[in-house]
Amino acid sequence: MFSSNVYSNRRKSLRAELSGGLILFLGNQEVPFNYPANTYSFRQDSNFSYFFGLDHPDLAGIIDLDEGRDYIFGNDVDLDDIIWMGVQPTIKDRAAKVGVEHTAPLTGLNETIKNALDKGRKIHFAPPYRGETILWLSDLLAIPHLELKENTSLLLIQAIIKLRMKKDVPEIAEIEKAIDVAWLMHTTAMKMARPGVVEREIAGTIEGIASANCGPVSFPVILSINGQTLHNHYHGNTLVEGRMMVIDTGCETELHYSSDITRTVPVGGKFNVRQKGIYEVVLNTNLAAIKAVKPGVPFKDIHMLAATEIARGLINLGIMKGDPAEAAQKGAHTLFFPHGLGHPLGLDVHDLEGMGENLIGYDEEVQRSKEFGFAFLRFGRKLQEGFVMTIEPGIYFIPELIDIWKAENKLAEFINYDVVETYKDFGGIRIEDDVLVTGDGYCVLGRHIPKTVEEIEEIMK
Repeated sequence: MFSSNVYSNRRKSLRAELSGGLILFLGNQEVPFNYPANTYSFRQDSNFSYFFGLDHPDLAGIIDLDEGRDYIFGNDVDLDDIIWMGVQPTIKDRAAKVGVEHTAPLTGLNETIKNALDKGRKIHFAPPYRGETILWLSDLLAIPHLELKENTSLLLIQAIIKLRMKKDVPEIAEIEKAIDVAWLMHTTAMKMARPGVVEREIAGTIEGIASANCGPVSFPVILSINGQTLHNHYHGNTLVEGRMMVIDTGCETELHYSSDITRTVPVGGKFNVRQKGIYEVVLNTNLAAIKAVKPGVPFKDIHMLAATEIARGLINLGIMKGDPAEAAQKGAHTLFFPHGLGHPLGLDVHDLEGMGENLIGYDEEVQRSKEFGFAFLRFGRKLQEGFVMTIEPGIYFIPELIDIWKAENKLAEFINYDVVETYKDFGGIRIEDDVLVTGDGYCVLGRHIPKTVEEIEEIMK
């Protein structure tokens, strides 16, 4: 964990954003996957981790806004626990490491909350996302579980977003640590991408690299020769020459900060002419979008820049036609680039998404589109120093989508459907980097992972 001052200062900053009542953070519980004693690997709630730092199940934290005190509720282990788990620190000792003086058994949480409610005090809480937490919160607050969402504290949500979006130096170091392990994951996958290899051999290997060098993967590995499916978690295909393999993966550090990197490589290690043409359009778009990153620029504008670059590149290849800027404005590019350019990254791989995408990514100045393709942009508002964003343009040939658009003759003034038909067996290409918004521009974080045609062909020799 970070030093105790880090967590104390975070709680102090949060306290300054709200007034009156209690802020309640429930840590995660262990979750069984087939019977009670056989649990998934424990992962702490990100908000609890950010403000209280303890990576241990069955804990709750309270920030008392009126008394200026912080509390941790949890149970010390008994002899039975020690037999199975060994000697464990007391809750008081754990709390001291994150700057909290006041502790109590977990059973005391019910009484504390009940007393506060009886006095008419406000209980601020963020949206729960796990079933067991929803039930726990519902029981504590005497609110039916279906009504919890409407009773969450908007002020708390906004404050959490404000604080967690801006990454400090120790957080950046953690993200870069995760990216450096992603370098090993990706370069290993590149070297393994040979004809005859089954995808699961590569997916399993790189997941093992994450566990051995850092922590778990930050999301289920996306690895497939069918890259036209954006989040493809099926790993049963056998690699064949002439196909591209999309590798979208990353890992978590011990403190749960994430990396999220995508590379796309030719099976066998050599781009053919068709692959190289599409790949370089995506690469040029990735580089142009990264170069546009700086404080004060709406991310929505950078997304539109990327859309225009993709349209321009596809026009040069004869797949699209017309004016690239006009094609992008009218959404013709979304046949090939139907998702958003990127998202915030941090403790969550889609950082803070559980707080509500529109609350994180949009505001009164920048509104979310409802149009196909544009609506999938998770984040559109102005960038600020300290934000970490993924930049991940892609080009995909999705046969089902192509068939629908062609049947409707949709935006035919910008799309050469006869040429597009010849690419329906292509798959997809995505290139993604993790980028810090600095005071005057950007910094691509972590160790450089091969992404030019020359770099990829060299490492795959």
